[in-house]
Amino acid sequence: MKIISILLGILLIAFIVVQLFALKSQKNIETYAYNVTKTYDNFEIRTYESTLFTSVKLSTKNYKESSSKGFSILAGYIFGDNDRNEKIAMTSPVAMSLEDSMTMLFMVPKKFDKETLPQPNQSQIVFTEEPAKTVAAITFKGWANDEKIETYKQQLKLALDKQGITYTNRFYFLGYNAPYEFFYRKNEVIVELPKKIVDLQIN
Repeated sequence: MKIISILLGILLIAFIVVQLFALKSQKNIETYAYNVTKTYDNFEIRTYESTLFTSVKLSTKNYKESSSKGFSILAGYIFGDNDRNEKIAMTSPVAMSLEDSMTMLFMVPKKFDKETLPQPNQSQIVFTEEPAKTVAAITFKGWANDEKIETYKQQLKLALDKQGITYTNRFYFLGYNAPYEFFYRKNEVIVELPKKIVDLQIN
């Protein structure tokens, strides 16, 4: 019994250390910056600047399978699986397009551009320049799964319909935490808004 108590104590200490390390790491991670232009009861309107991403297209729309496979491929690239064996800093959030075949995207740190990035060894990894955009975003906590993502996607659509705000069919899931992070988990579903009419609808 004493040995079990000691082992449990060691596990608890290790868990606390990992969570503290995760919280500290989050503060130092470069993020996909945005400006909030308008806030509603359960969603907000944001603008993002043009940003470069590494991306990989996946053959399934299942979140668990796609996120695991996509993360493994892109994480391998930034951890050194490239022509220079160069490590690239992790950024936040990890984005996934919500389509029949998902695409996972990692934001490229601002110090790089397409010319200075090391070339991936995996041929399915491509560099994608996401243009400046205006989006609507809804936030939820905890661990994401297909059901939660779809629920909040529908909630966002209903909220936009209620406000008379037109939106495109370009929905994304944004995940802000590593799998081992238990506290302060943050997820979002966002959708791009049409460029030409967005100002008229939200002002």
